[in-house]
Amino acid sequence: MGATPLAWTLAVSLIVALLLFDYFFHVRKEHIPTLRESAIWSALYVGIAIAFGFLVWIFGGTQMGVEYFAGYLTEKALSVDNLFVFLLLLTSFKVPRAGQQKALLFGIVFSIFARTGFIFVGAALLNAFSALFYVFGLFLIITAGRLLAEDDEGDDADNVVVRLAKKFIPATDHYDHDKLFTIENGKKVMTPMMIVMVAIGGTDIMFALDSIPAIFGLTQNVFIVFTATTFSLLGLRQLYFLLDGLLDRLVYLKYGLAAILGFIGVKLILHALHENNLPFINQGENVDVVEVPTYLSLGVIITVLVVTVVASLVSPAGKALTVLGNLKRHSHEYLNKNFTDDPVERAKLWAKILQNEDKLKSIDRKYFGSEGDVWELEQLLRRVWDDHARYERATDYTR
Repeated sequence: MGATPLAWTLAVSLIVALLLFDYFFHVRKEHIPTLRESAIWSALYVGIAIAFGFLVWIFGGTQMGVEYFAGYLTEKALSVDNLFVFLLLLTSFKVPRAGQQKALLFGIVFSIFARTGFIFVGAALLNAFSALFYVFGLFLIITAGRLLAEDDEGDDADNVVVRLAKKFIPATDHYDHDKLFTIENGKKVMTPMMIVMVAIGGTDIMFALDSIPAIFGLTQNVFIVFTATTFSLLGLRQLYFLLDGLLDRLVYLKYGLAAILGFIGVKLILHALHENNLPFINQGENVDVVEVPTYLSLGVIITVLVVTVVASLVSPAGKALTVLGNLKRHSHEYLNKNFTDDPVERAKLWAKILQNEDKLKSIDRKYFGSEGDVWELEQLLRRVWDDHARYERATDYTR
């Protein structure tokens, strides 16, 4: 069952209002979100998404309600995976801590536009060519295999879109707070903040290619696909700061996502066989196969996510990689003079470095990686200690 024009109007109005509120009351004024602020707003956005789901359940029926929550959970899990790439981009471009909010909000807005376009194009293609379910199913299974084959979650910060932007628009290597353009040598030039937004926008297109086929494997209701996808993206900025320090610990997340994408891929192929009209398969007739009901899909998704998160948080590998990942990231942040010039924030960073260095003593050496990795970590920490000593001397001199 589709949604009424009133439902579409109310849903879109709510989404636009939340984005505008987020910008004018949080992002417009450059600041570093506290853990408490991030936790409150993350919980609020999740609460709004859940409340919306119950409204869908009440007014749209059980089937639509189950489809919404299955789609929302899947897209939310994929959006958390996207945070890893955002983290790498923000780190590689050395984005100041206080300016990261604007870059993330742009990424979220661009994601909504990109996914909306893919949703309506995908829905039109599926209505016209039911055989496309085979393509979506195979694509998700291949994506699941690619996730398992990858050693690291990485992304090239200097991608094609970024190189084109640098080529045609004059740019500087220096940040001017969170401004997109600044004046340098009397000329208006693009700051690295604009480059970051271009990079995030470029990667968002790739994210959409994975996520949209996944949710179409759970429902073909365009209203459910749009709202579940969009609400999973709202609050992603706050979630980024809330999960700061925990992202590196979700070491088994890619395996959970691979299992979910593979499961949905199989579900899509079964649905394609059931609706088959390809002449070279069963002479163009429907194939009598078992279709996976949506409520079972919801159960599988919840189970996989719970097992994945718990295994990541309690495993020795998860704990070790958390310490190593946080220590490296905080060290690079401390050495990055653009990251923050606030003495309080620098003191917090230094405290985190000392805390993780202390935890490092209890980690089994097998989690350190190769001898080359150990040497790089030692050199990084030596640079951090030297930089801290210089900072302390300069601070004492100015007092």
